[in-house]
Parts: sequence; C-alpha cells; structure tokens
Amino acid sequence: MSLCKINNLRLVAVRSFSIRGVLASHGDYGSGSGKGGGSGGSIRDAGGKFGEREAAFENAYFKKLEAEQLEALRKRHDEEIKHHEMEIQRHLDAIKRHREHQDDLHKVNKKKEKRDD
Repeated sequence: MSLCKINNLRLVAVRSFSIRGVLASHGDYGSGSGKGGGSGGSIRDAGGKFGEREAAFENAYFKKLEAEQLEALRKRHDEEIKHHEMEIQRHLDAIKRHREHQDDLHKVNKKKEKRDD
C-alpha cells in the first residue's frame, strides 16, 4: 500500500471522528437541524424516528468505514514487519558470510606464517 493511500485513510478517519463530534454536540441523533445553522437533510430535519434511523445508519456507516481502515492499517503493519524480519535475516546471513570469509583469511595467513618460519 502506498504512502498516498495511507494518507487518504488517515484523512477519512479524521473526517469520521470530526463528523461524530459535530453530531454528538447537537443533542439527540435525528432530532432535527443542527445548532450550527446547517441542515442534516430533509429526513433529519423532520426529526422523529426516521431522523433517528438515518442518524443510526450514518453512525453505522462511519463505524464500518473506520473498522475497514483499521484492518487495512493492521495489514500494512504486518507487511512491514515481515519485510523488516526478512531484512534482518538477510543482514544476519551477510554477517555470517563475512565472518566465514574473515576466518578463511586468518587460516590462510597462519599457514603463510608457518611456511615462512
């Protein structure tokens, strides 16, 4: 997942939280127009059970969207963890290879010293 997609996920998540905050500050869900001068739509303006139902659908939508975003973020983190674990293993293999090469050089050097004596 690209960095652009992650940033988009963050934006939507922030928007869902901000919308919830605005809705919660205007009294009961579905009770009509908000205090900020904005309209919640014709069904919400009417209030009553239809307004409450619409508010419940809206909350369910944002809750589902947030859950999907969190799942995508978890998957991305799992992918990154696997990648880093593979990189660690690659580095450990390289260290082992270099140590073996170093040991071989020491052996060659000791043989050379014995011949020179």
